This record gives sequence, structure tokens and C-alpha cells, in this order.
Amino acid sequence: MDKLKNKGIRLTKDLLDAVLCGGTILGGGGGGDAKKGRKYAELAVQYTDLRLIQPEDLKDDDIVLTASLVGAPNAENQFMTPRDLARTVEILQKNCDFPIAGIITNEQGGEATVNGWLQAAILGLPVVDVPCNGRAHPTGVMGSMNLHKVKDYKTVQACVGGNPDTGDHVECFFEGSIEHTSKLVRLASIEAGGLVAVARNPVKVSYAKENGAPGGVQFAIETGKAFLKGLEVSVEEGTRQLCSFFNGQVLAKGKVENFSIETTGGFDVGYATVDRCELTFWNEYATAEKDGVRLATFPDLIMTINAETGEPVTTAMMEEGLEVYVIATEKKNLKLSPAMYAPELLKATEDVIKKELISYLNK
Repeated sequence: MDKLKNKGIRLTKDLLDAVLCGGTILGGGGGGDAKKGRKYAELAVQYTDLRLIQPEDLKDDDIVLTASLVGAPNAENQFMTPRDLARTVEILQKNCDFPIAGIITNEQGGEATVNGWLQAAILGLPVVDVPCNGRAHPTGVMGSMNLHKVKDYKTVQACVGGNPDTGDHVECFFEGSIEHTSKLVRLASIEAGGLVAVARNPVKVSYAKENGAPGGVQFAIETGKAFLKGLEVSVEEGTRQLCSFFNGQVLAKGKVENFSIETTGGFDVGYATVDRCELTFWNEYATAEKDGVRLATFPDLIMTINAETGEPVTTAMMEEGLEVYVIATEKKNLKLSPAMYAPELLKATEDVIKKELISYLNK
């Protein structure tokens, strides 16, 4: 990897505020905790000269590996160590015979945007800016770059997590279809107390470019910079700058009411109301409605911002009485994987939140 030593941009501690802030916003309510993301990312950038490169810096036949986290962000017993992250790649290397040219993340979020940074640093690999998706999404299949449509494709997935002191630690290796292995990883996350690190879905760079979201990490950095620049003035100005950056709008501002969250099946499911704006979520915000009118629908981005501190608020952080802005931007303004437009993948979300999504895809 010496030929890539000076390629791309160096990922440094100075970039973390922007990438974690922008990633959390693009998480759309999901994508993990930025505080935990910072812990792993700081280790990664201190460990080595870590680089974010473009897919064009690699050969089309080179293999990239997806790093992800799977679980319910609000689960109380989740437990993970930096060693668990690295262990996922070790398990794949032990069971498989393919060279890894780079690591990509599965989605955006406070933890998700920096998924794979520590693994890449330890392995001496670059982070490749072609994430599986440019926003966060609830299911593993949504972050699998339409591999579920590739006939006879068999994936490999390794997951690690859980507290060994309580007997919850698990290490798993699965091989099979995207649908079945993703379900098994989700079950493993439940057994591990709510969260596992995952390495999965080796694909060629050419496939990732066509089916992922090239430039998604850089977009998270720029999103964060836009918001933080405005935040230097006020939360209101930060929100205005953010909406201006990705052509979004403020849907509501007020106190969180009628808030409900339940961790079930490895997901956080619930709803909330802000100034008559009704929100539903399945990890990520899925719908926003006001006075019976649909204002935004997943994969549109819906997000909440603490109106007092300016901190992006995930669904796991929401609480009754919190003063927030509700913002949204249309899917066309995001860097999304083609998988976000697959109706069959939205069906599972419809079934959980009991709201129509598929009929809004072309609106």
C-alpha cells in the first residue's frame, strides 16, 4: 500500500468535529453515538497516517470490505471494545482467501461515518470514500449495495461484541445470502446485549462505485463544516446554514411531546411530536407529518437538533420536553445508494412503523 501513502486526504484529529457532526446529522436519527465514534476515530488517527482516498485511486478489480455496527442504539447492555472491531476482520481473514485493498463504511452516522477507521489503521489500509450509503438506514440489507439482487451471490459476515464478564460476548462467522446472514447478525447483536461490530460483503471497487454512494464521507465532512460555522454565531444560524448547504428546511421547532421508544427485535422503534409535527422512527426517522400532511418520507433525511446546545439529537437521545429543531431535506439532495430506491427494502420499515413509504418513493 506504499503507492497510496500520499493519496487522498489525511484523516486527522482536526477533522473529527466536522466528520462526526456531519455524520450524525446524515444519520437521520440513527447511525450511532458520536461520542463512541470519536473514541475509536481518535485511536485510529493517532495510530498511523490514515488516509481517505477516492475509489479511482484503486483498481476496479481491487476488493473493499464493509465495516459496520449492528444493533439498537438505545439498548442498555451494549458493550464493545476496540479489539472487537479489529477482531471482525481477523475472523474473515482466517476463514476467507481474498486480499483487502481498503475499508468502506456501511452508512453515515455519529459512529457509522468512522466505521472501519480503526480497522484500516491497524491493517495499514486506506479508508475508501465509497460508503454503502450516504445516510443511515435501519436494516443490514439496505446497506448491502443491492447485493441481494445479485443472483447466486454469497456473502461472508463476521461479527463480534458483548461483555465477556457477563457471558454475553459473541464472535460469529456467517456465509450465505445477504438476507439470511443479515438476520443472523441482527440476532447475534441481541445476544450480545444490543450491539456488534461487523465486517462483511467483500466486493470489487467497480461494483462499489456503481452501487454505493461515492463521496459520502467527504459530504459528511462538508455538512459538518457548514453547520459548525453557523453554530459559532448561534444554534439558529447553524440550523440555517445547514439547511442552506443541503437545500433543506425547518419543519418544526418546539418541545418534544408524546415521546415513546421501545427496543424490540434489535431495533429502536417509536414516535414523537414537536409543535404538531409527528415523527416516527425505526432507529432512523422514517416519516414527518403535520396536520395530516406528509412533509418528509425516508429515504428523505429527517433530523432533530437541540435548540439550546446545537447538538444533533439521535432517536436514542430524544426525551420528553427537549427543545429541538426538526429539519429535513429531500433524498435528491443526498448521496444515496441505489438500494434506497428499492421498494422491497422499504416494505419491512412500513410493516414496523405502520406508515406508507413506498408510494412516496417517486414523489
